[in-house]
Amino acid sequence: MHAQTIGRRGGPAEDLQAGDPRSGRLPERADVAVIGAGLIGLSVAWRLAKGGLAVAVIERGRAGDGASLAATGMLAAAAEHEPGAEALSPLCLESQRLWHPFRDELEAESGLTVDYRREGTLVIALGRDEVERLRFRHDLQRRDGLRAEWLSGPAVRAREPGLRPTVTAGLFCPEDHQVDPARVMAALRGAFRAAGGRLIEGCTVTALTREAGRVTGLETTSGPLRAGTVVLASGAWAGEGSLVPDLALPVRPLKGQSMALQMTPRSGSLSHVVWTEQVHMAPKGDGMLIVGATVEETGFDPHLTAGGLYALLEGARRALPGVEEMQVSGVWSGFRPTSDDDAPILGEALPGLVLAAGHHRNGYLLAPVTAEAVSTLILRGETLPVAAPFGLARFARTPGEPA
Repeated sequence: MHAQTIGRRGGPAEDLQAGDPRSGRLPERADVAVIGAGLIGLSVAWRLAKGGLAVAVIERGRAGDGASLAATGMLAAAAEHEPGAEALSPLCLESQRLWHPFRDELEAESGLTVDYRREGTLVIALGRDEVERLRFRHDLQRRDGLRAEWLSGPAVRAREPGLRPTVTAGLFCPEDHQVDPARVMAALRGAFRAAGGRLIEGCTVTALTREAGRVTGLETTSGPLRAGTVVLASGAWAGEGSLVPDLALPVRPLKGQSMALQMTPRSGSLSHVVWTEQVHMAPKGDGMLIVGATVEETGFDPHLTAGGLYALLEGARRALPGVEEMQVSGVWSGFRPTSDDDAPILGEALPGLVLAAGHHRNGYLLAPVTAEAVSTLILRGETLPVAAPFGLARFARTPGEPA
């Protein structure tokens, strides 16, 4: 596993290796080879397979290892919005719009539900000191075209009676929904295979092959694979540099620790995703409350820490006293794939090599638009206008230089 877990909620359905007869076998060639079977890699691969291409996804571990199964599954264009992220808003809003058809197709083609929940998200202020910062956030959201309604403390507690009386104000973000990561990953896996895709797990890509300056395939621990196009979607590992040493991909791991608590009638529950300045809390359809997530610059160190878990519990308890009665069902860590400007890197980097990396905390939100952008580029040779600002070339520009 790429993340340390104890009693982790969800997880891959199978533990497969490339030589296992239940696993896909590495073909000799494919129209597209996708490196990485996380949320982004499988979303892109599914769209390409639906478009009629022969697609092989290569995963060194198991599908979903890394950030995809460690995430909370929030589709939070408004709640996640921060100063300096104005350029990202159009991409987030377009992907939020695409999530409904994406979900409908995914559930229909996999026969599985993703537990899409549309109750909306609350961002709350605890105490008067936080109110002004919340007002600043609200002004920023409105200025950038994001829907958010200001609520008084009593109005917040009317929606979520279990919150502490110290909740003094809140924002209701009606279009910020959520999904269950374990269910989404299971559905993507099933839909991709139903579309004719090949998923090869327990197989490490060791090098890209090139001819006349074009990427033409992969070398792997299970043998070579020729491909018309290679998509690099390996999450936080995309920036390691060993596969493409002549490309400086500004992607690094940003560690997050999270936990799952079991809600009961005695402890009370939440019906909305609730954000505080310290944590977010997301209720799931199976009765779990996911509390996340720390933000740690520790490289690929997966270890759970007492300080990280304490911060999660104290942050949750500060808003929701009922957490003291909840059983801890699981704790885990994962690695957000973060770029230097916290926005994804999409598009062709070299002839034959396409990037889909660096989604930071917005992987689930941005999965539909990423799949649309990459599939449009590969199938039709066109750049989706909303994705155009997010190519690798933006990191080479000097400050103030136009895109």
